Amino acid sequence: MQEDFSPWGQIQYSETLIPGMELVTTARHGGIQVTREAAMLLSPAARKCGFREGGYLWFEEDCQEPVVLRELMDKKLWSPPSHVKDPDAFERDIDRNIQQYNPAYWQARERARSRPPRKPARSGPGR
Repeated sequence: MQEDFSPWGQIQYSETLIPGMELVTTARHGGIQVTREAAMLLSPAARKCGFREGGYLWFEEDCQEPVVLRELMDKKLWSPPSHVKDPDAFERDIDRNIQQYNPAYWQARERARSRPPRKPARSGPGR
């Protein structure tokens, strides 16, 4: 990943959430930087919450970053770091943030979660 660029200024610190997704901090702001390949791990509804710049998909820390964290937690790809003393409260805060700032994403997520699981395709003779 490009280590010094962000829409908010020069990156001072970055932490890998998963390969292709970096939590970045600048002097004043930050968010999540996502490569094109890693963006495919996110739902279409989640990708719509970000913005493209410099070849990356970006999620601003205050309002859009929780969408990425929620997606990663739902898919069991990431969990809150050990310094988070109450992971359940952390998740509730993320959910409240999403409901307030990204209601269309929240509705899409809830619809997807309420669908019955897809049955695997049958295989065998004549199929």
